[in-house]
Amino acid sequence: MQNEALKDIVIVGGGTAGWMTAAALSTMLNGRYNIRLVESDEIGIVGVGEATIPMIQRFNRVLGIDEHEFMRETQGSFKLGVEFVNWGRLGDRYMHGFGRLGQDLATVNFDQYWQKMRMAGKAAPLEEYSITRMAAKANKFMPPRFDVQNSPLRDINYAYHFDAGLYAKFLRKLAESRGVTRIEGKIQRATQREPDGHVDAVVLESGERVEGELFIDCSGFRGLLIEQTLETGYEDWTRWLPADRALAVPCESVAAMTPYTRATAHKSGWQWRIPLQHRTGNGHVYCSRFISDDEAASTLLSNLDGKALAEPRLIKFQTGMRKQAWNRNVVAIGLASGFLEPIESTSIHLIQSSIQRLIDFFPDRRWSSVDREEYNRQARFEYERIRDFIVLHYHLNQRTDSEYWKECANMAIPDTLRHKMDMYRSHGRVVRVDNELFSEVGWIQVFEGQNMPIEGYHPLADTQSEADIADYLASVREVIAKCVEVMPSHNEYIARMCAAKKM
Repeated sequence: MQNEALKDIVIVGGGTAGWMTAAALSTMLNGRYNIRLVESDEIGIVGVGEATIPMIQRFNRVLGIDEHEFMRETQGSFKLGVEFVNWGRLGDRYMHGFGRLGQDLATVNFDQYWQKMRMAGKAAPLEEYSITRMAAKANKFMPPRFDVQNSPLRDINYAYHFDAGLYAKFLRKLAESRGVTRIEGKIQRATQREPDGHVDAVVLESGERVEGELFIDCSGFRGLLIEQTLETGYEDWTRWLPADRALAVPCESVAAMTPYTRATAHKSGWQWRIPLQHRTGNGHVYCSRFISDDEAASTLLSNLDGKALAEPRLIKFQTGMRKQAWNRNVVAIGLASGFLEPIESTSIHLIQSSIQRLIDFFPDRRWSSVDREEYNRQARFEYERIRDFIVLHYHLNQRTDSEYWKECANMAIPDTLRHKMDMYRSHGRVVRVDNELFSEVGWIQVFEGQNMPIEGYHPLADTQSEADIADYLASVREVIAKCVEVMPSHNEYIARMCAAKKM
């Protein structure tokens, strides 16, 4: 028995989401499908998703992209984590770094031995046991050295900063070389077939009709197919994440590119800083109930590294997700499927994971409801668990300088997040559920960075003597410090391996 294979795939919208989807499908479907992408040069894209998490490496590898070429073409820099400033109390500063903490000892995880010694006043700050965090602090970078045995140099994990517009252009070139057809034009409307309501075509302002079987909605916040046509519905999460606006502006770059993103909390929101080779990307995410657009712009512009290269661009949003990411024959990817503010750089990852999920449950003409329901279940789980991690940053603050932060500290939170916090408070434990995105190490770094109190550590940490644990911790710190010392600076590595042309 053969599958009733589809033939025609239509991607609605370009930008990062559209061209990531086109590039991936043209690579993985092996030329067996007709893939067309409809976009208009007249419609702008949000284009602020310039920071990523390490899974982007896998996406690029699957597409056969050379890392150094990619970095040159997108004016990229490397990312070892996110530095958070003023998120616990004013003046606090910590890093959520990629990669592991410490090295294995016995019985329980490294962090439990550290907790035991910290409670005894005999441990250094957590960052000193992470090579990525210490390298970031020293503005050092190199990829992992897998040829070195039993060394923290093997544990370096990283992602990228890049110009999202240049990345879309880079992927467009790749996708078109692999058979994707781009159609220029504004979509006027979509048509649906009887009796199942499937979208059967989009009609352009020119009158051209682009027919398809599977439609992928990458039209951004508009949700041209998933919402405007199919009226799928949207689940609003602003009760947990009240920020509803962002202002974005590039500025002149500074001499030393930091190998990390910075998120600085202000009175009514927070500001991102993303260093690229040709400029620095900046933005202020805020809640309009607590600050005006003009005040938010003033805050943003007064906290830039260099001269602003444009006027701040206003982006309005509502945090949440579509009630179904896959409805009938339409799959929403990117901002069309939902929005979570970019505090942990998950926007591009959510595009990537949606594409992989579509591959996993790729339909045929039978349009199995079981497959569609499982796709939607997994998409919801991923969104909700990322939402919880982002909410934690806001809720776990001790600031008293503004009503915004006090409201965040006192708000009711999702039960799933409450459970995570209760587990950590009890014995410093983090339970990872169903392969959720953020690992135990990620949760621990935010809990500790934002002063989460705990009542005890894992009892089996006491199977090792305090003296042995002290020697073990000291050895980990010493080896990491020596490894960071021999690493090149971030600027040096880029200059040697992947410097972009001057723009």
